[in-house]
Amino acid sequence: MNFLFNLFPGLPWDHTVIVINMVAMAGATLHIYGVFLETEKRRDLVFILGGVCLFIYALWINNKIFMLAMAGFTAGSLIEFIEIMTGHHKHSQKEIENYEKK
Repeated sequence: MNFLFNLFPGLPWDHTVIVINMVAMAGATLHIYGVFLETEKRRDLVFILGGVCLFIYALWINNKIFMLAMAGFTAGSLIEFIEIMTGHHKHSQKEIENYEKK
């Protein structure tokens, strides 16, 4: 164990800090993964979950700008997901044609 302390002298060993950092890493990973998803419904769900994880991290580090950004991003993804589920999210025919050409 001393090897790890010497390798990473500033590494936090408190369990709470480790869990919060894992939540932040999961949130960042989910956001990166969500960019590559094709289905809008799945993308929004992944963005919502990632946004919640990163919002928890922003609360932990007490960064108000990051909290606001993650709250806005999560709310936007949630609104779009609700629109998709209720049938209010529509694409124009031109957008569909452009997508199918690619």
